[in-house]
Amino acid sequence: MEARLKFAVDVFNEGGFIAFDVSRRVQALYSHRRKVWGLVVASLALYLLSSGALLRSSPIEKSSRVFSPEVVARCRALDVKPVPTQEFYRRKESDRFVLGTKATLVENATIWTGDDDGQEVFNGDVLMDKGMIKWVGKDSSVWKKTSGIDLTVVDAKGAWLTPGIIDVHSHLAVGQAPASDGADDSNSLKGTSGSSLPWLRSLDGLNTHDEAIRLAVAGGLTTSLILPGSANAIGGQGFAIKLRPTSERTPTSWLLEPPYGLNGSAVDYSKKPRWRHMKHACGENPSRVYGQSRMDTAWDFRKAYNKARELKEAQDTFCEKVLNGEWDGQSKFPEELQWEAAVDVLRGKVKVQTHCYEAVDLDNFVRLSNEFKFPVAAFHHAHETYLVPEVLKRAYGDVPPASAMFASFSRYKREAYRHSEFAPRILHDAGLRVVMKSDHPAIVSRYLLHEAQQAHYYGLPSNIALKSVISTAAEVLGYDHRIGYIREGYDADIVLWDSHPLQIGATPVQVFIDGISQFQSPHIVEKPFLFHSVPETPNFDKEAKETLEYEGLPPLIPQRTIVDQATVFTNVSNIWLRKQASETIKLHSFSIEEGGGVVVVEGGKVICEGSESVCAMHLNSPNLITIDLRGGSISPGLVSYGTDLGLQEIGMEESTIDGTVYDGFSKKIPKILGGDSAVIRAADDLIFSTRNALLAHRAGVTSSITAPTSSGFLSGLSTQFSTGAAFRTTPGAVIQDVAALHVTIGPARQPSVSTQIAALRRLLTSEQKGELGYWLKKVVQAEIPLVVDIHSADEIATLLLLKQEVEAITGNALRLTVAGASEAHLLAGEIGEANVGVILNPVRPYPDTWEKRRILPGPPLSDESALVRLLRHNVTVGFGVMGGNLPSEISPWAARNTRFDVSWAYIEAGGRMTKSEAFALASTNTERLLGINSETALQSDMVATQGGDLLEIGSKVVGIISPRRARVELL
Repeated sequence: MEARLKFAVDVFNEGGFIAFDVSRRVQALYSHRRKVWGLVVASLALYLLSSGALLRSSPIEKSSRVFSPEVVARCRALDVKPVPTQEFYRRKESDRFVLGTKATLVENATIWTGDDDGQEVFNGDVLMDKGMIKWVGKDSSVWKKTSGIDLTVVDAKGAWLTPGIIDVHSHLAVGQAPASDGADDSNSLKGTSGSSLPWLRSLDGLNTHDEAIRLAVAGGLTTSLILPGSANAIGGQGFAIKLRPTSERTPTSWLLEPPYGLNGSAVDYSKKPRWRHMKHACGENPSRVYGQSRMDTAWDFRKAYNKARELKEAQDTFCEKVLNGEWDGQSKFPEELQWEAAVDVLRGKVKVQTHCYEAVDLDNFVRLSNEFKFPVAAFHHAHETYLVPEVLKRAYGDVPPASAMFASFSRYKREAYRHSEFAPRILHDAGLRVVMKSDHPAIVSRYLLHEAQQAHYYGLPSNIALKSVISTAAEVLGYDHRIGYIREGYDADIVLWDSHPLQIGATPVQVFIDGISQFQSPHIVEKPFLFHSVPETPNFDKEAKETLEYEGLPPLIPQRTIVDQATVFTNVSNIWLRKQASETIKLHSFSIEEGGGVVVVEGGKVICEGSESVCAMHLNSPNLITIDLRGGSISPGLVSYGTDLGLQEIGMEESTIDGTVYDGFSKKIPKILGGDSAVIRAADDLIFSTRNALLAHRAGVTSSITAPTSSGFLSGLSTQFSTGAAFRTTPGAVIQDVAALHVTIGPARQPSVSTQIAALRRLLTSEQKGELGYWLKKVVQAEIPLVVDIHSADEIATLLLLKQEVEAITGNALRLTVAGASEAHLLAGEIGEANVGVILNPVRPYPDTWEKRRILPGPPLSDESALVRLLRHNVTVGFGVMGGNLPSEISPWAARNTRFDVSWAYIEAGGRMTKSEAFALASTNTERLLGINSETALQSDMVATQGGDLLEIGSKVVGIISPRRARVELL
C-alpha cells in the first residue's frame, strides 16, 4: 500500500515543486495524528490510480514506476487530429481582434453565404464586431437601437457580399514585389543529399513589405497560404496569413492559426493541435533543379518518409511504455527537429499540398500516400487530374485530394501541355473538389477571382466557381470552421463587390479583414444593372466531351471551311466595321426585337449588312449557308502582341522553340550572319498551327504581331501572321513580313541603361552598314516604327528627349512606340505631346521589378487606370497580354484571353471610352503602333459570336470571316 501511495503522490506532485519521501510522510502523518489529511491524500491517490485519467496500466512496483505529466500528455497527444475545440465555438472575440475596432453593420446586401453548396443567396444584413461575424439576418433594426454599441452602418444598396477570397497557393511575401536579390526566399537549393527539406518554413522568409499584398486585397483576397517554391521534392512548411497590416508589423502577427510552439516555446499538449501545411513537388521542377529524374524524386519522397516513419515508430514504442507505466525515466522522447514536421504528416496532422501535373506523377504520389498512409489535401497545378479522376479517388484517406488549378495558364512546359480550360468542370462532374489558385506571382494574386470567372465561362457552375476561391479553398486548408462562409461566429472577413463576382472586372467596393475595413476612400466604378446578375455563359458540352475523348488534345481545326458559297449570318445585333480613311471602327446596330440584322459574306468579304429587305437580293441563292447568331455580333478580329506566339510550341522545351537571338552587347555576332550589321526577322522561323495560336484563333484573336525572342538589347524585325493558318505557304499566312524594329532598354540588361541609350543614339544618328543599316534608315525616315520595350518613367523621359534629338538631326518625325510602359502614366502629357504611342504589356500593371514599381493600380486604389490616364492625354494605346508575371517566352497561352482583357479595360473605364475604342485597343491601335500598313489592315479578319459581342462573357466565337484568305471558317 505504501509503495502504491508513494507512486500516486509522485504523480500528483511531478514537476519539481514538491519532493518528499512518502514512506516518512506517512509515518509522520500517523505519528502526529494527522489522520484526516492522510485520508485525503490517500483518497486522492487512489482516485488518480483508478480513474485512468493519467494511467492505463495496473499498478507496478515502486522500483520501476516513473511518471512525467508532460511526457504522458505528449504521448497522449501524438495522434490527436487538428479539430476546433468547443471553446473555439464559444468564443466571443476573435484571437485577431484589434482593440478599438468599431462594430460595423452592412445592410441591404445581396449575401452569398457559401452555404447550401454555394447556392444560398438572400438580401440581408451582416453585423461584425470583435473581429467576428456576430449576426446574419434580414432585419437589423434591433442592433441600431441597442445601446452601448458604437456602430458604423454601411448601406450596400443591394451589392453582392461574399466571404473573402482565399488563395491556397501563393508565394506572396517570400518572392516580393518589387523583386530584389535581397528578398528572394521562395526556394532553398540546399538539398545536398536529396531534395526533401521538410524542416524549412515559409514564415522564416516572409516579408510584409511586399507591394503585392495591398494589390491582392484590392482583388478581394483576405487569406493566402504562403508556400515554399517547387524546386524541391519537399520544399518545406507553408503558413496561412491574413492580408491585413498589423501594428506589430511582423510576419508572426499576420499568421492564421499558427501551430502551437511555433518558435520553440512550450507546447500545451492538452490543446488540440492546429493544421500545418507541407509543400511537395513532383515532375519537372525538382528534376530540372537537381539534374535528376522522376525516379530520383520518387526515391527522395520515399527516403524522407521512411526516415519519418522510423522516427514515428520509435515514438510510438516509447509512448506505449510511458502509457503502460513501463517507462524507466531515463530514455527520452525520440525526436529530431529536422523531421518532426514529416512525422506529423504521417500522423495526419499536416495538410499535404503537392505541386503535381501529369498522370505519371499523380499516380506516383498516390502510391506514396498509400505506402506511408497519409492523406493528400490537394494536388496543385494538377493539369492532368481531369484525365485520371479515379487515381485521385485511390489516394489514402476518406476524402480524395482537391485539384488546385489554373484556368488557362498552360503549355509553358511539357507537363502542362494537356491542360484544358474544361478541366475544372470535368473534375466537378466526376465528384471531385476544384480550387482555383494563383501561384502568385505566376498569376498575380490580385486577379485570382478571374481564374474562377474563366472556369465558370467554360462550364463550371457558378456556385462551384465561387466556392473554388472561397468555401472549398477554406476547406482544403482546414480553416472552414472560421473562414470561407458568412456565418455567425466566423471571422469577419467579407468583401462588398461592385458587380456579381463572376462578372469580368468585378472589383471590391470594400474589403473587411477581422472586421477592419481595408480601404479608406475606395474609388468605385458604377456598373450597369446587368452586371449585378450571375453571368450567363455559353454551352461547351461538346468541347468538354472531345477534350476527354482526345486526352486533352482535341482537334482545333474548323469544323467547316466555306470558300465557294455565300454565308448569311442572321439575328445579328451589331457589326463593327473598319473605316478606310480614319483607321477607326464604326458600329452598325440592328434591333433584335425586329428580328435583328443579316450579314452576307462571299469570298470572305461582307457584301451586305442590314435588314432582310436590304439584303434580299443576296438571300435567294440555293447554296446559301445560314448561321443564326442568336443576338450575337460580328466584331473585328483581335491582334496579339507581347509574347512569343508563333515562335514556339512549348516555351520551356528547346526542341519546340525558335530560340534567342544574339545580343551584340554580350556576344560577338558571327561574321556569317553579318556581324554587328545583322538584324533578325521573326518571319524566318514562324511556327504555324501551334495549340496556343489555334486556341487564340478560336477565341477571336485572328493575328499576332511577334518580334524575335531576345534577352538583350536588339531584338529585330517583327512580323504579323494569321493564327489560323496551317503553314507559311498557306495564302494569307504571313500578313506583313516586316512590321517594326524592336529594341529593349532596362536595368535587367547588360551593360548599363546609359550604355544602351548611347547605343541607340549612335544607331539612329550615324550611318550604319549592312542589313541593320538598311532598316535603321527606314526607321529614321519614318517608314517603319521603332518599338522600344521600356518601363521606367525616368528611362521613358530620356527616350523622349532622344526622339527630339534624332528628329532635330534628321528632320523627320520618328515613329516611336513605347511597349511595356508600366510607368508611362507618369509622363502621359509628355508622351501625348511627343506623339508617341504606348502598348501596355501587361495590360494590367504589376510592380514586379523596381523599374515598374510606380504603377497606377486602378479601382479601388485609384480613380484612373494607366489606360484611362493615357487616353485622357490623347495617347494612342494598344494592348499586349495579361500573362501573369511571366516572361514572353512562356506567355503565349495568354493570347486567347485578349477578349477578356479588353472587356475588363472597357468596364473599368466606367464610360470614359466607347466600345469601338475598346476594340481598337487590340486591333487598329495595335496594328498602327506596330507598323501594319493601313491597306493591309483593312483586309483583317472578323469574328462572329453567338449570344453577344466578343467582349461579353456570355458570347461564344462560332466563325471567322477572312477577307485575306477568302473564306469563312465555322468553329
